[in-house]
Amino acid sequence: MGNVAYYTKEGLDKLKNELNELKTKGRSDIAKQIAEARDKGDLSENAEYDAAKDAQGHLEAKIAQLEEVVGNARVIDETTIDTSKVSILSKVKIKNPKNGAVFTYTLVSEEEADLKASKISVQSPIGKGLLGKKAGQKAKIQTPGGEIDFEILEIGI
Repeated sequence: MGNVAYYTKEGLDKLKNELNELKTKGRSDIAKQIAEARDKGDLSENAEYDAAKDAQGHLEAKIAQLEEVVGNARVIDETTIDTSKVSILSKVKIKNPKNGAVFTYTLVSEEEADLKASKISVQSPIGKGLLGKKAGQKAKIQTPGGEIDFEILEIGI
C-alpha cells in the first residue's frame, strides 16, 4: 500500500495524462521495436531485441509506479485550506531579515515541485521549516549556507 499524496487538480491531471500516454503510445512504440527486432532473425544474438525487451520492462515498471501514485492521489479541496497556518498548497510570503529579501512560495507535493514556478516541496528543508507556522512567526530553515530565521509575512492560497 503506497502513501497517500495530495495534489492540485492540474497536478493530478498531468500525472493521469502521462500514464495514459505511456499505456497507449509508449506500449505501441515498444511493441513496434520488438516486432522489428524479431524480424531481423536469430533472437539469441539480437542486441536490438534485448534492448527493446529491456525498454519494455522499464516502461511497464514506470506504468505500475504511476498507477500506484495516481491510485493513492487525493485532490486537495482549496476551499478547505486553513490559511491561519502553513500547510500544503499554502502560498507563503517569507522574508530573510538578514538581507531583507522577500520570497513567495507555494508548498506542493514532491512530484509537483517546480522552483522556476516558485512551487517548493513540503519535503524540502524550507517546506518542512514552514509547515504549521503562522503569519508573524519565525521559521528556522537549514540552508547549505547555515541556519536562517525566515519571518513569515503572510499565508494565502
